Amino acid sequence: MMEEKKNIPQQNNSLVSVIIFFVLLFVFAKWGPAVNFSSTVQSKGDPFIVSGEGKVFVTPDVAKITFGIQENGSSLKQVQNSVNTKSKSLTDTIKKLGIAQDDIKTISYNVYPQYDYTNSSQRITGYQVSTNYQVTVKDFDKVNDLIVLATEAGANIVGEVSFELNDSTKLEKTNEARAKAVADAKTKAEGLARAAGISLVKIINISENQNQNIRPFAFAEKAVSLDAGTPATPPDIQPGQTEIQVNISLSYEIR
Repeated sequence: MMEEKKNIPQQNNSLVSVIIFFVLLFVFAKWGPAVNFSSTVQSKGDPFIVSGEGKVFVTPDVAKITFGIQENGSSLKQVQNSVNTKSKSLTDTIKKLGIAQDDIKTISYNVYPQYDYTNSSQRITGYQVSTNYQVTVKDFDKVNDLIVLATEAGANIVGEVSFELNDSTKLEKTNEARAKAVADAKTKAEGLARAAGISLVKIINISENQNQNIRPFAFAEKAVSLDAGTPATPPDIQPGQTEIQVNISLSYEIR
């Protein structure tokens, strides 16, 4: 009996210690400093992925220019006849520069009534007629002269000059950028593999992303219109260069 009574205080002390431990654990978890744990798990079968970039700069070889004729008048028939006559003169002038019919495209023809809203009424006072063409130029030596001759032939709107690559040039330069991107990715992969002490077995996947950056040259409406009798000075339109960029990702099997 005496031994059982002696064990009771010891059991009580153990119980109190356990309670204190859990109380302190709760307090620390709720108000104590945060402890961050991180780990990285690399599965044995995961591919080793590297990326490469290839850039090529090339001068565009196709220009697209928008020309327009716009007139206002009280008689719809007279305004249409005037616009149509100037349109024929414009397209004939463009063809004389050696630009093919297929490279001259009508992109709009609009007729807008002009209204007078005075005295709380709506009355047609005239008409605005406009037509616009997109001309594709494959000889850049003709671009500046074309703008001057077109305005002399009646175009009073020059819209936007944009530069592009023809299909064969684009394919050739894209392949060149692609080869650079693959070489860049392979060089990175070999260097990383040596540094990490791993062996590259083979490429098991490849992905590609392309980007072509060409900036259009914008004219304000009627910016290069010529007054009658004013000597025409050709503008200095320069295509600059466009960038073709290819990004490649290579996935390797490693050991």
